[in-house]
Amino acid sequence: MQQLVLSEWLLTELAQDTYPARMPNHRRLYEAIRRAITQKILPAGARLPSTRSLAQDISVSRNTILAAFDQLIDEGYVAAKTGSGTYISYQQPDGFTKTTTVVDLELASKREDSSNSTTANDDYSALSKRGMAACVSASTPNNPNKKSHEIQPFTPGADDYSGFPYAIWRRLLNRQWRAPQPSMLDASHDGGYLPLRKAIADYLRVSRAVNLTYEQVLITSGTQQSIDLCARLLTDQGDQVWVENPGYWAARRVLEVNGLQLHPVNVDQEGMAPSMQDFRVVPRLIYTTPSHQYPKGMVMSYGRRRLLLDYAQNISSWIIEDDYDSEFRFEGRPISSLQGMDQNNRVLYLGTFSKVIYPGIRLGYLVVPPKLIASFKSGLYELQRPGQMVIQAALADFIEEGHFASNIRRLRQIYGERRRLLQTALAPIASVGARLSTLDSGLHLVVEFDQSCDDVHIAALAAEHGLRVYPLSNYGMGINRDKGLIIGYAYASTARVTQYGNLLAEVIQSALK
Repeated sequence: MQQLVLSEWLLTELAQDTYPARMPNHRRLYEAIRRAITQKILPAGARLPSTRSLAQDISVSRNTILAAFDQLIDEGYVAAKTGSGTYISYQQPDGFTKTTTVVDLELASKREDSSNSTTANDDYSALSKRGMAACVSASTPNNPNKKSHEIQPFTPGADDYSGFPYAIWRRLLNRQWRAPQPSMLDASHDGGYLPLRKAIADYLRVSRAVNLTYEQVLITSGTQQSIDLCARLLTDQGDQVWVENPGYWAARRVLEVNGLQLHPVNVDQEGMAPSMQDFRVVPRLIYTTPSHQYPKGMVMSYGRRRLLLDYAQNISSWIIEDDYDSEFRFEGRPISSLQGMDQNNRVLYLGTFSKVIYPGIRLGYLVVPPKLIASFKSGLYELQRPGQMVIQAALADFIEEGHFASNIRRLRQIYGERRRLLQTALAPIASVGARLSTLDSGLHLVVEFDQSCDDVHIAALAAEHGLRVYPLSNYGMGINRDKGLIIGYAYASTARVTQYGNLLAEVIQSALK
């Protein structure tokens, strides 16, 4: 490209309304020349005009040209040769433009097949299989583009944080921020804020019969990070994992993304119910929700607990016990943890504060067996660099001063009332063969249908009325999945839960008739 041509091209390019109004002139010039190089308007090896002549031709100061050239030199786009001039040095790597190989064609074909499985405008088509597994939601697993994150009445997993004691929480945070130690602003390398770990250990020992010391408690960013850490440190690519069927879809996603093979184990009224066929698949991990099975709600019997613990010991596998909403049991005494029965240190116990504080706090805990303490502390730090030490300190005070227990009591009363109102409102669906769960814990109800029903369609009908419920079949694996609806009641206001419940009952009755 001759000097005059480059000058004219730059004048035309700089006149375009493509640069921010406040961008300095030297930056505009740099961006224009860089684009000319990367788009091969300026070929590799071409000589740029002198800074003096280019400044005259486009009517800018020479210092502006020098600043632009210096930036291009620093980033390797051009090279200055003493006594010779400035030349374009950027070129494609060796082999980049070689003839396409058979391997290239096969890879392109696989990508094309993957893209054709979704719509042409579907951003998900660019993802890997592992990426797709991570992004698909339980609400709309076959069409992730249509999912909405807006919380609506009856959305499962949503909790009511409108009555959270903000004033108390703000006071506790302010106390920590008044004069924070430098260590509070760093990432945690020892499993989390020590007073919080001690407070959690005391709480779990009393309320959940967990057998632990505070050294076994690690602070994570929540349930999914805890599961992810277990998968990364205890398994290898392709290892088998037992999961409940139906079960918690988000846990399955984390395990799948870590390259593990999921083996579904059906549940019955006593919880996870492995068959002789299941025992032929030897798992490295067993993921279970024994105190309140997700999503169906049953409590695992003593016999099944004993069976899982003995089996895990015999085959040297690990049990992940997810105690996700143990605080919300509305009748009877709390159910003791599976970990409390474990005599062989094969159970990793995890929980979260997102359901009882507020969703965005993103703090949970993982209780590991004594022999895993050092390795899990190291893995947590090296892989995830946990922080939020000031928030952890405020949460420790929140627990120790009794506010945590008070908040749980308040929520338990509110959610219990909403549950009773919803059960009453949905009672008429029994007339069309639907079965409503009567279990007395958790943050959702389950309505079960016959196998012939299309629960995905019924969930879509509810959505048309502004009610977001999830199809039970989307929580299952395999062909013969349970059919029904997962109905959250924590987010629906007490004043309107009956109104919403009556509307949902009408939708279900109309669909099943």
